[in-house]
Amino acid sequence: MNRSILEYLEESGERYPEKVAFADVNTSCTYQELIHRARRIGTALSRRVKPGRPVPVFMDRGVDTICLFMGIVYAGCFYVLLDTKQPKARIKQILDTLCADVLITTKEYDKDREGLDIRQSLYELQELEQEEVDELRLSQIRENALDIDPLYGIFTSGSTGVPKGVVISHRSVIDFIDHFTEIFDIDSEDVIGNQAPWDFDVSVKDIYSTLKTGATMQIIPKQYFSFPGKLIDFLCERQVTTLIWAVSALCMITTLKGFDYRIPTRIRKVMFSGEVMPVKHLNLWREAIPDAMYVNLYGPTEITCNCSYHIIDREYQPGETLPIGKSFPNEKVFLLDEDNLLITEPGKQGEICVSGTALALGYFNNPEQTNRAFVQNPLNPWYLETIYRTGDLGIYNENNELCFSSRKDFQIKHMGHRIELGEIESAMDRIEQVGRACCIYDEESSKILMFYEGVMEKRQIMKELREILPAFMLPNKYYPLDKLPMTKNGKIDRKSLIQEYRGEV
Repeated sequence: MNRSILEYLEESGERYPEKVAFADVNTSCTYQELIHRARRIGTALSRRVKPGRPVPVFMDRGVDTICLFMGIVYAGCFYVLLDTKQPKARIKQILDTLCADVLITTKEYDKDREGLDIRQSLYELQELEQEEVDELRLSQIRENALDIDPLYGIFTSGSTGVPKGVVISHRSVIDFIDHFTEIFDIDSEDVIGNQAPWDFDVSVKDIYSTLKTGATMQIIPKQYFSFPGKLIDFLCERQVTTLIWAVSALCMITTLKGFDYRIPTRIRKVMFSGEVMPVKHLNLWREAIPDAMYVNLYGPTEITCNCSYHIIDREYQPGETLPIGKSFPNEKVFLLDEDNLLITEPGKQGEICVSGTALALGYFNNPEQTNRAFVQNPLNPWYLETIYRTGDLGIYNENNELCFSSRKDFQIKHMGHRIELGEIESAMDRIEQVGRACCIYDEESSKILMFYEGVMEKRQIMKELREILPAFMLPNKYYPLDKLPMTKNGKIDRKSLIQEYRGEV
């Protein structure tokens, strides 16, 4: 059994030494080159940082960055990618939380670092690569390593206003990726088109599916997602077979009618997560590329990417709920009601909870938040069994398939009724002339706000919604937009929408 993800890299390096492992628009590296560069970096870092420590990386995704990630792992440390474009105040919060000894970057990001109060020892990637590999030093680090050692950290937004650093171990990634690549038949023939930022856990599936199977990853430039022609040309020219994307990225192609320009015919697997996939957009993809496998993935960062999946096996109509399906092997996904009792019957809503080795090691340097989210399973009073409470609400449908309902904080009480905002969004999905929709509740004004893509008039939308929803669920205000704002992780930027609304009133 593998103890380190470096075994993925080294086994693929033995099988496919001269094969391209990672490529961006400017450069590429073979498996052999990746290993060689990473071991040099690992040797240099091991002389500067103790094993088990976080190593923040101030770079964008690319071939150099993956070499650095693997070098950090060879040094027995774990990597944390900092988004070079995020606010300096947030970067400072992350660095303060990490209490890291070093910060790694390149000259390319000198301007982005201006005004950033860096107290760590600053090293450039090129400098680290100058040192020769110390085989004895690296082997000693490996001998002392455990599979529960941290591999990476990803910072998510925190309810207190301070980002939370989710820390994931080698064991969690190995446990997940072994099953993920087997279930979805990812192998050395695949070319994975990477859309997700590398400080977002969707990218973990791209990176480690590549390393595990000896596949090739093509890193798609972020700006291409504003130009569907360029994006589709890239997918065709780089012969991409597998997409593991955020929902919004897939919807961008269909919203901008990218398939009218060209169809990337080599794509065989389309997996999506992060938000609810609008069925009308899914159907456009299935019409364009009918022979591909489509998979709805579910799971928060805290449980290593995903805990459940549903392979689309039939036609769905707009407004229907896509199941999030069954749990991955060695993970238990279940529903608890408000009294911490297990829900098994269809139609009853509860909080989605998860247990298994894929659970994170908690939040770095944040025991209070860790203890709040990672708790003892209330169904098990006999021995230690940690579960993660997702804060998501789910329900079993009539086929006993688990379905996502909404976030706990998307459940509101309005005019004396408990309302799921996700249900209103699902109703909007059934209106043919409306693109994507986002429903927000403004507690200050006690109003349900509907933001949507399209030019359809409020009166016509209300007429159609009345045929689907009870009167108390109808939005109070409607805001047509050319395009819904997105966070850098490809999710609808709800905070931006509510700020825009409050700036108006």
